[in-house]
Amino acid sequence: MKAKAAKRAQQSEITAVYADRRGNICEAEGVRGCGRIGLSNIPLRPDDLIPLPESADLMFMPDHLAVGQGADGAEERIAGTAVAAILPQGYTRTHLPAFDRMAGAAPLPLYGYTAVVSHCGRLCVAAVYTDENEKWDPANYNGKELKKLVRRTMKELPHNRIVEQVGNCSLNYHCLTAQNLFYRRWECGVPTSPVCNANCLGCISLQSSECCPSPQERITFSPTAEEIAEVGIYHLSIAPDGIISFGQGCEGEPSLAADRIAEGIRQVRAVTQRGQINMNSNAGFPAGMRKIVDAGLDSLRVSIISARDESYDAYYRASYPLDNVKESLRYALDHGVYVSLNLLHFPGFTDRVKELAAWQEFFRALPVQMIQMRNLNIDPTLFLQTMPEADGAPVGTRAFMEALHAEFPQLVIGSFSHYVNN
Repeated sequence: MKAKAAKRAQQSEITAVYADRRGNICEAEGVRGCGRIGLSNIPLRPDDLIPLPESADLMFMPDHLAVGQGADGAEERIAGTAVAAILPQGYTRTHLPAFDRMAGAAPLPLYGYTAVVSHCGRLCVAAVYTDENEKWDPANYNGKELKKLVRRTMKELPHNRIVEQVGNCSLNYHCLTAQNLFYRRWECGVPTSPVCNANCLGCISLQSSECCPSPQERITFSPTAEEIAEVGIYHLSIAPDGIISFGQGCEGEPSLAADRIAEGIRQVRAVTQRGQINMNSNAGFPAGMRKIVDAGLDSLRVSIISARDESYDAYYRASYPLDNVKESLRYALDHGVYVSLNLLHFPGFTDRVKELAAWQEFFRALPVQMIQMRNLNIDPTLFLQTMPEADGAPVGTRAFMEALHAEFPQLVIGSFSHYVNN
């Protein structure tokens, strides 16, 4: 009986994992698994964990040693590389991997690093499941027929540079919204702007030399209103739950192309009333936003990291203030646009007490319909070195979401853009 009890206790332990020199993922026997919130490595509890999702990826963190808690309760460095999970959409991380960054380490690539440990004999991650949407299941994408479907659409819409761009994004970057154009379904990305009015620390399409390479290439052309309309009419006329979305990972800020987008929307709506027209934006250019809203925008998703000026400015490094974003949101809400925030989430920053208080004040003034929790893809050390220093302990990711839901029960907290029937 004692042997069985000991075995059960061993299986219930939360054990740190690391990568050895051969790239094998190993358990650090006798070392408790930890996660990081902000600058602190802390032991993980069973209720912090969920099983590693099937579609998650595991990634090493070069020049970052794994860290756990020893039997004496002290932090223990492990002679192996820290391991992170990269979660699929729909999961919000609560803890970063516990690590000790080595001197001279290069900036990490732009991914959403999540704590991964061994628990009950299997790999688990520190995260919560925030949204269920089968449309974004990776199993629905990157099929063997994709190349054939890309060629078909290119023949049907020849000489359209948007089609050429999203064809490249589909096949080389595996972008899901790009692929939907060729699968003739759901949300389809329509990139429009090669320029931006911000210089985001974690921009995925353009990075300064001191950071890591961007995972995508930004478009180098400005589509005409006719090209925009041609793709929009094609997709919305045939796609079930069809959405066209301006503001993709391979472009800058779409509101800077307001005249062309607005005219494209008018041309689309002159032909078909089907489907939804969406824009993903930083909303920092109110004059452009007004033109696009007035042309017939149905939904707007605004990427944002903070409701505090100091934090917002540190991340976006933009040519506009946060007040411009609020002005754009107010105009969109007043004109019946469904508004969601793409909240760039980082454990130990987003859930700071001052950040939470600022968000509560923000939502009292601007009753947007939804928050989409988005794991911020960035090197944790680079991010915290850039952002304002913490003042007190964070409340935790779960408590952050619970506090918002308690005060604003109508606010949907999820992960995906959903089809909206206006």
